[in-house]
Amino acid sequence: MTQTKKLSIQPLGDRVVVRPAEAGGEKKLASGIILPAEGKEKPIEGEVVAVGPGRLSDNGIRLPMEVKKGDKVYFKKPWDEPIKIDDTEYYILSESDITLIKN
Repeated sequence: MTQTKKLSIQPLGDRVVVRPAEAGGEKKLASGIILPAEGKEKPIEGEVVAVGPGRLSDNGIRLPMEVKKGDKVYFKKPWDEPIKIDDTEYYILSESDITLIKN
């Protein structure tokens, strides 16, 4: 993985910003066409680079986040496209989209 850059972004609620380690088995052709990985989609490994404050419960209590900046995580590919900041792609996920933390 590349060295972590300082990002000047703050996710809201239970959102997490993750930099993927790789493209999840996809191949991008020179023409820009993305070929999906064959078979079932594998979870994507990435590094958490920013974490929101946590979501509010129904009674107004802020629920703490389980992930923290620097955690290595696995997540399923989200429907949303990644955002690009300084030529690096990031996914913005809900914490519940993360399937595990790698110890």
